[in-house]
Amino acid sequence: MPDKIRVAALQYFIRPVRHFDDFADQVRGLVATAADYKAHLLVFPEYFTVQLLTLGDVRRPIRDQIVDLAGQGPRVVELMQGLAREHGIHIQAGTIPVLDGQQLTNVAYLFNPSGEFGTQGKIHITRWEREEWKMSAAGPLRVFDTALGKVAITICYDVEFPELARVAARAGATILLAPSCTDDRQGFLRVRYCAHARAIENQMYVVHASTVGSLPMVPAVALNWGQAAILTPSDFPFSRDGILAEGSPNQESMVIGDLNVAAIWQAREAGTVLPLHDSEQSADVAFRLETVSL
Repeated sequence: MPDKIRVAALQYFIRPVRHFDDFADQVRGLVATAADYKAHLLVFPEYFTVQLLTLGDVRRPIRDQIVDLAGQGPRVVELMQGLAREHGIHIQAGTIPVLDGQQLTNVAYLFNPSGEFGTQGKIHITRWEREEWKMSAAGPLRVFDTALGKVAITICYDVEFPELARVAARAGATILLAPSCTDDRQGFLRVRYCAHARAIENQMYVVHASTVGSLPMVPAVALNWGQAAILTPSDFPFSRDGILAEGSPNQESMVIGDLNVAAIWQAREAGTVLPLHDSEQSADVAFRLETVSL
């Protein structure tokens, strides 16, 4: 494992495309840029692949469009595998809808520099995904043992559930990836505030990647509000405000920062506070919960 892990998180601008190659060229350029900056890991946001909806008729029912988008999954996987190998970089390739029979799920892919990959399904589905896109939840939670250490992925809404990140941290994860897609500031802030809380309470790095830009006429992604960030615990070895790097909201960009994983382990063992260790005590107390009438 390198002493410093350089990560890059995207504010990925979704725009209409006329051919798959237009999408592929945008992705290739971003991966090449991250590699030029010597990044070990590049994180794309959730649903960045919705650009490909504009290859078809965006006036059709949205469920039909998402099913067609799932059909593009193998091409996206092949593209990312090739880029991971070409540049020798880890890529968290946002998410891609996956269709298995009639069940549609939202799945994140993590590629290593050899092109091998693992997947993480979205465990908690938003109302829009469930009611409009007819998506299903997918699991289980996974921790990926990589050359960069142990990494977990909580997709957008999933980061709002503290139990997931805590389980991953107790399993040794020091980096949590949070690819997201949010259409308004309130939705973005729900994800951002919770991502920062996960960094503090689990003494881990959280890398938050966002979609920006717009796809007119495509429900749920007609607008996007995003700001990528690399978040840290709140203690002396880390950034003053717990923000290692962040972008300017809603601009197409990439944020880059160096992670010191050794500092995570030191903080977990001898930090100013020990929230990950001490959470075991609070769990014991919770099991003895009492209700008191006054």
